[in-house]
Amino acid sequence: MSKKSLAILMRARMRGAPNEPHGHRPQQISRSAPNPSRVSDRSHSSNLADSNGISAKDVKEWMQASISIPAGSRDPADAYLEEFSQGYLMLSQEGRRELLLALSRDYDVNRARVRELMRQYLSLELSHGATDDQQSSGLDDDGALSTFYRMERNLRDALKPMYAEFFERLNAHPGGLKLLAILRADLLVFLGEENLPSLRALDSYLKEKLITWLSPAALELHQITWDDSASLLEKIVAYEAVHPIRNLIDLKRRLSVGRRCFGYFHPAIPGEPLIFIEVALLKDVACSIQEVLWDDPPIPECEARCALFYSISSTQPGLSGINLGKFLLKRVIDMLRKDVPSIAIFATLSPIPGFMQWLLSKLASQIKLAEAETEEAKLLDMGSGSAFRESLLLQDEEKIILESFTENVTGKSGIEIMHYLLQSSEWVKSECLSAALKPPLMRLCARYLHKEKKRGKALDAVANFHLQNGAIVERINWMADQSEKGIRQSGGIMVNYVYRLEEIDKNAQSYLSTGHIHASPRLC
Repeated sequence: MSKKSLAILMRARMRGAPNEPHGHRPQQISRSAPNPSRVSDRSHSSNLADSNGISAKDVKEWMQASISIPAGSRDPADAYLEEFSQGYLMLSQEGRRELLLALSRDYDVNRARVRELMRQYLSLELSHGATDDQQSSGLDDDGALSTFYRMERNLRDALKPMYAEFFERLNAHPGGLKLLAILRADLLVFLGEENLPSLRALDSYLKEKLITWLSPAALELHQITWDDSASLLEKIVAYEAVHPIRNLIDLKRRLSVGRRCFGYFHPAIPGEPLIFIEVALLKDVACSIQEVLWDDPPIPECEARCALFYSISSTQPGLSGINLGKFLLKRVIDMLRKDVPSIAIFATLSPIPGFMQWLLSKLASQIKLAEAETEEAKLLDMGSGSAFRESLLLQDEEKIILESFTENVTGKSGIEIMHYLLQSSEWVKSECLSAALKPPLMRLCARYLHKEKKRGKALDAVANFHLQNGAIVERINWMADQSEKGIRQSGGIMVNYVYRLEEIDKNAQSYLSTGHIHASPRLC
């Protein structure tokens, strides 16, 4: 694909699919089509066959065949794995769900075998402890220990689910690692619909294996430049999940002077980054994404003092929960320190994707509590009323909001008006309303980032990612992302996390062990 073809493709995408949810794309593996004769032979084997003639029953048979072939029989196993790989990708979502349920239930741990081995093991232990003559003989002890070791090895093997060998074989098969990531992406979708224990166990095991197979030692760091293949650049455009790339000029800017883009690649998935990060080389920490994406021209790199990480995107939904970003950040920081010695600050300009959802939920719950108290004719003095009531707005903030809202506010509280305004982005167009909402939004955003937690860790997913990697919450920035998405997610507010290299390990350990969120004094 030429650069010109890439430009045409991008223009066609922008014209043809403006409403496509960003980052939601079908996962696929480029392969030759299955043998038509083999497909047609099976086309009526199940009532669940898709329009292409492949059914979940067909794919199960190929899976069973690839599992049952003894280890070492490469050619037949490879053929069945190839059939399975192609067949799985042709299945509908319902077909995939049926197959994964069968895999999780029919190829689980053989518990009857485990119980029998445990019975033998406990019996062996008792007989060994019961015979004084055996204990007095060193030779007999060695023989007994050998029996113990053998039984323990057998128990370890029996405790492995039967699908373990299937995953190992699939991982070793060309294209298998990508397919395993797709399998897990499907698993996560199905678990979101129905949290079945068998699927949960299958997901847990597969995630553990993916963590092993995708260890940092197996990954290759590559700086992505304008000179890379057009197919790779098209993937960067397609997978950019934070700040969509608007056009070819925008892409070129992000890969030119004063900018860097790095990706982690795996040899088994060539030409496609598993995760990539975009960096701006600046004089100081930026306070808006507009100045990062639109400053023209960028400063000379020799004058840069700050490396600003402004976008990090994972390309594989099936790798969710596998922290590749942590290792990528560390590698990129090390590389930038060598390439641009003048850089002294490593910071981010990050979205706050959960803030507005959290705030709207808080406001709605407080409105309901107030309505319930009114109905019950309860006084709202200190010490009375619901224990769950809290003052989300300060007195001065509420007064300014009431004065700034020009519509009829009779009987309405500041919280009700704020909740009404934030359900759309129209308030941004009014300087008066924006000025009235800025103080409470900034204050509540600081609270959200610094105080709100889930299971002892930061409630916001992006905050949790950077905090567990050793960053501190440095500064929040008003109207830092004025895109529709930015207003909808966080009221346009973005946050700077700073990585102070001498404190990264200490901060990460403190956060992971106690949940303590390190923040600059201006935020506390």
